[in-house]
Amino acid sequence: MKQSPHSCDLCRSRFSEMGRPYLVTAVTHLRMPRFVDLASCRSVVGEMRNTDARGDCHTLTWVLMPDHLHWLFELQAVSLSAVVGRFKQASARNLNRLSGREGTRCWQPGFHDRAVRKEEDIRSFARYIVANPLRAGLVQRLGDYPHWDAVWL
Repeated sequence: MKQSPHSCDLCRSRFSEMGRPYLVTAVTHLRMPRFVDLASCRSVVGEMRNTDARGDCHTLTWVLMPDHLHWLFELQAVSLSAVVGRFKQASARNLNRLSGREGTRCWQPGFHDRAVRKEEDIRSFARYIVANPLRAGLVQRLGDYPHWDAVWL
């Protein structure tokens, strides 16, 4: 599997701290708009819920855009790379099964992460995440975009 030129650089300084919130962005392979139908979106959301149910993390806020995911969660039992890796693998398997395209790449290798420091306002991160559809011009009002959720804003 060929990685993007900087995907290894993203892992070198990655640190996982249990209990710390992380903002993770994962992008679809070749930025293909994989999340434009309800079934695909529900499949990915279901896998985020499975990740929470396993105790790997506790999801705080997320938005699923047509070609990427912004996900704010508190790390629980495993490393950051393990959470995202398990999620991407399982969601890709489910998406491929749903679309009838077994073995197709769904996600770009790697992911972008940002640890939320204690002094930072986590609500600002949550608001930034859920406002993505507005900034992208997909909707006029946040309530019109169906693929997001937040524990609190």
